[in-house]
Amino acid sequence: MFDRIEQKPDKKLLFAILALTIFGWIISSSASVGHFSTFSFAIKQGIFISLSSFVGFFILKLPLSFFKKHSLLAFNITLLLLFLVFIPGIGAGNINGAYRWIDLGLFNFQPSEMMKVAMILFMANFLVEQEENVTKSLKGLLKTLFIVSLSGALTMAETDLGATIIITVTALIMVFIAGSYVKELIYIGSTILFVFYVFVYFNPVRWNRAISFWTNDLWGEHGVYQTKQALLGIARGDWFGTGLGAGIQKYTKLPEPHTDMIFSITGEELGIIGMLFILGSFTYILIKGFKIAARASKDGRKYSYYIAYAICSWLSMQISVNIAMNIGLMPIKGFTLPLISYGGSSMFFIIIALALLLRIDMENRADYSKRKKYV
Repeated sequence: MFDRIEQKPDKKLLFAILALTIFGWIISSSASVGHFSTFSFAIKQGIFISLSSFVGFFILKLPLSFFKKHSLLAFNITLLLLFLVFIPGIGAGNINGAYRWIDLGLFNFQPSEMMKVAMILFMANFLVEQEENVTKSLKGLLKTLFIVSLSGALTMAETDLGATIIITVTALIMVFIAGSYVKELIYIGSTILFVFYVFVYFNPVRWNRAISFWTNDLWGEHGVYQTKQALLGIARGDWFGTGLGAGIQKYTKLPEPHTDMIFSITGEELGIIGMLFILGSFTYILIKGFKIAARASKDGRKYSYYIAYAICSWLSMQISVNIAMNIGLMPIKGFTLPLISYGGSSMFFIIIALALLLRIDMENRADYSKRKKYV
């Protein structure tokens, strides 16, 4: 199962990931302590990071062929977990109007975060094995749509629109880079977009939230409260911030300062400098990641290429949307900021994804005689 490889993880990339993770733990701890007046969230996040790093270390020892072999099993298990959130006694029940978590006692587990990784692993294997069907026939694309619909139906039933969008768009990007015709992808994308529109339109809360953001004056009487408070916090921070722990928006002004609105808290307490550190670190990680994907593609290792490209695409979308909604460019939606926001399930699977990226880079740098055996 384990593969002995002489190459070590890229030190600069590993350092950037670790630095951003530690930075995120510090700023999310500041936000949670201020908002909840307890250190329990900070302690839990520290445990999540430690556990995730431990698992990530073992992933570095596993060849990508291991994940290719077990990708269908991982996908099926995740589908089952997505279904179990609705079962009384197993699911955590209705939390803030959504059924998204499985109650594990000490903490809740969110299967939709697992699906982000499981879909990438399974779709990559599907595209490698069904490449000719997917790229040259509508039948192959319909198979892809069926796979995406399996997870999409369950995450939509959980009312987790954010995860549904991330998973679906990531899968379609993978199909696109596999060589599918753009016209067919546009048809499928339009169909999925229409489904999302109907889902939002017939949900009064979601529809009003979306419409009010674009139609109302932000600073008027009916402006979006969270967006206003997020921008006020960033404005208070100026260049260097009010100081770590000295922000005031996290106490009562922002409902989710340690998760969705963590970028705004960073801006208030650490200023533009703190926000630039986050942006610079993510930019370095993503550029490096896309280069890793390109190198795997050059070697003809398509499974690794699809996974690396998909991971970077997923993270790019989630980072962009979270920051955009924090600075008032998009309506508020439940998107965490990877490695920064509080959340055990999110942290666990993002670190797993980045460990996979590091492993692909290690295989990229292996000797040719060994590299040609990798997928």
